[in-house]
Amino acid sequence: MKFGTYLNGQYSEAANYYDLINPYNDKVIAEVADGTVKEMERAINAAYKAFQTMKKMPAVDRAASLFKAAELLNEKKEEFAKLITAEAGKPITASRAEVDRSVQTLQFSGEEAKKIGGEYIPMDAAVGGAGRDAYTIFEPIGVIGAITPFNFPLNLVVHKVGPAIASGNSIVVKPAEKTPLTALKLAELFTKAGLPDGALNVVPGDGATLVKVLLEDERVQKISFTGSPAVGKEIKNKAGLKRMTLELGSNSALYVDASVSDKLAEVVDKSVAGAFAYNGQVCIHTQRIYVHEKIADEFLKQFVEKTKQLTFGDPLEESTIVTGMINKKSQQRVLEWVKEAVEGGADLLTGGEKQENGILPTVLTNVKETDKVACEEVFGPVVIINRVESSEEALELMNDSQYGLNAGVFTNNLKQSMLFAHELEVGQVLINDVPTLRFDHMPYGGVKSSGYGHEGVKYAIREMTRMKMISLNYSF
Repeated sequence: MKFGTYLNGQYSEAANYYDLINPYNDKVIAEVADGTVKEMERAINAAYKAFQTMKKMPAVDRAASLFKAAELLNEKKEEFAKLITAEAGKPITASRAEVDRSVQTLQFSGEEAKKIGGEYIPMDAAVGGAGRDAYTIFEPIGVIGAITPFNFPLNLVVHKVGPAIASGNSIVVKPAEKTPLTALKLAELFTKAGLPDGALNVVPGDGATLVKVLLEDERVQKISFTGSPAVGKEIKNKAGLKRMTLELGSNSALYVDASVSDKLAEVVDKSVAGAFAYNGQVCIHTQRIYVHEKIADEFLKQFVEKTKQLTFGDPLEESTIVTGMINKKSQQRVLEWVKEAVEGGADLLTGGEKQENGILPTVLTNVKETDKVACEEVFGPVVIINRVESSEEALELMNDSQYGLNAGVFTNNLKQSMLFAHELEVGQVLINDVPTLRFDHMPYGGVKSSGYGHEGVKYAIREMTRMKMISLNYSF
């Protein structure tokens, strides 16, 4: 099966194609367009032309297209879930959950399309301002360039497409080379939902080649990128005056206080899920856990027992929790990082072994803060669990990171929870939840090397619109 670029509401034959490989079984899924500079330029042309229509489209019509897209996606839930599993290697149960979230994100986008409003400005509050009424409106900015990662090939695309359409913009999506089919199928679905041709275009292919076109074309008013800090910084340096949203790396930390000893089993269950969801290939993967020494032994015991119960296998099997990683290069890197930690004195409690195209769920303790599994983004099925003597020590260790996306705290101490809430250097603090938690309408963005700007439909819309003030001198 061949998939070209998606331009102007239909597939277009591409100049070049590449084989898309299933990461679990290494089988060829399809031939996909390997986009060229000219094809990206055609996509931007289509998007710019469509923007002239989108910016005039009433909010009720933008909302209707989003609600219809959500309805169609829900009808095709199983088809999209199997597609995600095929190209991303994600366990089928997790793929279904991603589709459900994407439906909800589109619904949120439709709701927010009707709420984009400004405010009244009392001009007579200033000397000489009497006799005037003023108000603000929010206008779409133009063509949005979206660059998306492999790990959530549907929902992270929807998080850029939904707000763009809701706010009256058009958009060009450059999906991850490993997972382009879901984005292409989403564009196809939006055409069926009645979105104007050219409002959503998808050009798969090499990131460096295609993103350069997005950065250099002045008609592209904003870049929304989700990916690695290294690439994000490079994009930022070349973006000029374009607006930017950068969702970059993380190594999310969790503190478990002794005050939750009566609910330790529940905390362990949540922590295991946060550590090994989609093989740890999640931006807000629970990577570092700091446990108060009073409960550390029991926490570790229960955590390792639960980890050993996780099923490794074919992602299409309903029971599978952990499966192959996205590619062998990632698998090898993670294994090398685990080896480095063990050779440096860390204790390997379970896992750390190659299994088919993946790695068995891995738990390390007594890990040095300078080991890569502690200070870099592991993006694999590895978690470190270290003991701390106090909450103050935990807070200091959690903040000792170049990243700052999500952090979690389990505590029954109100004063302690508020201290962590205010002092943690992250974009989102989750009290009595693991950091691997995201609801699709909440603000979501990082600090430090985790990037800047916010997603979450309402908040993404703010960054895809510009405010204009209008003053009426009625005393003239």
